[in-house]
Amino acid sequence: MANKLWEKNFEVNAEIERFTVGRDREMDLFLAPYDVLGSMAHITMLESIGLIDTEELPLLLAELRNIHAQCAQGAFVIEDGVEDVHSQVELMLTRRLGDMGKKIHSGRSRNDQVLVDLKLFTRHELRQVADGVLLLFDELLAKSEQYKDVLMPGYTHLQVAMPSSFGLWFGAYAESLCDDMLFLQAAWRMTNRNPLGSAAGYGSSFPLNRQLTTDLLGFDTMDYNVVYAQMGRGKMERNVAFALATIAGTLAKLAFDACLFNSQNFSFVKLPKECTTGSSIMPHKKNPDVFELIRAKCNKIQSLPQQVMLIMNNLPVGYFRDLQIIKEVFLPAFDELKDCLQMAAYIINKIEVNEHILDNPMYDAMFSVEEVNRLAAQGMPFRDAYRQVGLEIENGTFRASHDIHHTHEGSIGNLCNEQIRQLMNDTLKGFTFERAEAAERRLLEP
Repeated sequence: MANKLWEKNFEVNAEIERFTVGRDREMDLFLAPYDVLGSMAHITMLESIGLIDTEELPLLLAELRNIHAQCAQGAFVIEDGVEDVHSQVELMLTRRLGDMGKKIHSGRSRNDQVLVDLKLFTRHELRQVADGVLLLFDELLAKSEQYKDVLMPGYTHLQVAMPSSFGLWFGAYAESLCDDMLFLQAAWRMTNRNPLGSAAGYGSSFPLNRQLTTDLLGFDTMDYNVVYAQMGRGKMERNVAFALATIAGTLAKLAFDACLFNSQNFSFVKLPKECTTGSSIMPHKKNPDVFELIRAKCNKIQSLPQQVMLIMNNLPVGYFRDLQIIKEVFLPAFDELKDCLQMAAYIINKIEVNEHILDNPMYDAMFSVEEVNRLAAQGMPFRDAYRQVGLEIENGTFRASHDIHHTHEGSIGNLCNEQIRQLMNDTLKGFTFERAEAAERRLLEP
């Protein structure tokens, strides 16, 4: 039997309903535990302003905790004929508590209800993404320290250019994640603002206490203007998508490097064998499938901001059904990125480095700049030194010295890994993870 909060005295054509509902019920399963948390905060506030009786509140909260437990166990379902997660939760309460369950929607709309669901879901996922970034960051810095003295060729235009090191290569990706975490922190700060109480986008005639729900849910602050709270639908997802995309960009580049350096023509690194696959006809093959899939998935994630933007880009103020489609591309993206971060951290932990790359004389020319600089330091004009070394290379008389001394900040001999770690630590201080999680725990405690 259909259960629609808005249904009156007529039924919707079945094909129209199929088209308009789309994958919304499937996507709403991502939001179910957060819909329950939002409802718990909302009814606590309703009791404080007299819209729910004092003796009703503990009964409603207890049933909502039971529903939340079902969500945690994977037992929550949206029944056939029930339109969305909001309807399902209200239906379950009404079955168990009668008319009392129908009171929980006072002072809100499905518009601000889904807004708060999305915000609570997103901040939970952002915490997990941040944990994944930090795990990979730690592995990269550890490898940078482990192999800081192992030289490798540096490239420009895919041509051997100058000496680099594995310390620099691993450390570069660690520092890239520091900048990515800044985007993630901005996404967190924009996400962690309470839209509840904006109703359909124009507030409510009930004397709602929006600060109370803000505190109960552990938000840093609220989306104050009720119209802007609704305008934030899609905008939040787009801004968060940019944060996910910048992390994905770092991962995709790392994956491409690793695939290249793992190939026989380079043989700079050896990937863990369990992260490679063989060929059905070529017994020697060890294909870097895991990094190839990371690259493809992360390239897809980098398209996410554009997908969100194109769905919501030209919408005027107010709610529109177009916004429903954003959930289909936005909600699953977190699991995909978290998987990529976990796999990348695993491979970096187990990757083996070739410490004898430069035994091959084909790389000798990359030390030419070192020789030019040595001559210039002895007093020869730089352009004359450049010409002399260039002629030696052309004549085949250049002899490379692998004994190099780089001392400035961020160079081969001075990686600044501790400073890079401090960058990450400073950014992590800008998140309020513990406050948000403590608020949710308090709601769920009997």
